[in-house]
Amino acid sequence: MKKYKYFNYEAIIFFGFIIALGALLNVLGYFSLDSDWFWFLAGAGLAFEGGINLLKQKQFNKKYKIILRENPK
Repeated sequence: MKKYKYFNYEAIIFFGFIIALGALLNVLGYFSLDSDWFWFLAGAGLAFEGGINLLKQKQFNKKYKIILRENPK
């Protein structure tokens, strides 16, 4: 069994699914939600995505050393 160290992409998929399902049910009239809840879920999803990208970039920087070359003129 593989253990996750950090956030995973399933959280982004989960938030996206909840937003889509909530919007569909809201449009069909099954319930009425304030749009602020959708913005909250979108913001939480973006925060997860930003956290994942930041951690992945740090892992990449630890693993590889980037050497910039100067362009000869």
